[in-house]
Amino acid sequence: MNSGHARLDVGVISAGRAGSVLGAALAAAGHRVVAVSAVSDASRDRAEALLPDAQILPPPEVAARANLLLLAVPDDALAELVAGLANTGAIAPGTFVAHTSGRYGISILSPATQAGALPLALHPAMTFTGTSLDLGRLSGASFGVTAPEPLRPVAEALVVEMGAEPQWVAEESRVLYHAALAHGSN
Repeated sequence: MNSGHARLDVGVISAGRAGSVLGAALAAAGHRVVAVSAVSDASRDRAEALLPDAQILPPPEVAARANLLLLAVPDDALAELVAGLANTGAIAPGTFVAHTSGRYGISILSPATQAGALPLALHPAMTFTGTSLDLGRLSGASFGVTAPEPLRPVAEALVVEMGAEPQWVAEESRVLYHAALAHGSN
């Protein structure tokens, strides 16, 4: 599905269960996944299976090659990763930086935004196996989407391209959104 916007060079940090599948979904939509970070054997295996055209590189090099950087790391690692990438200059101005955390909106991306990045929060409300089976399961899945208003169409288009349904979540409602998902899944 082509929403009419430019094809992007995508970098994925990291090739965990969600990142590898979302990277593959973006590739299926016509974007180019150029680089991925993968440390564990399982992550390397997922990257090779789902993102075969991507180079496996350290996170700063993944960021430097991307104009859409997808941060699919655990919630507790996100702030440190964003700060580290921003402080080292790895994220070029004009790069879309999207994270997959349900807990956070775009404010956690402030260090990158201050460096000129364009922040997006794209949280898939589903559990991932980290296999190609998840690509079919994305169809109709809901994503909690938070972005600055001018970037809302881009964020929503990326979700639609992955086959999913964007659900707008205002920045100030992100904590409530996360709490509702956590409560509902328990």
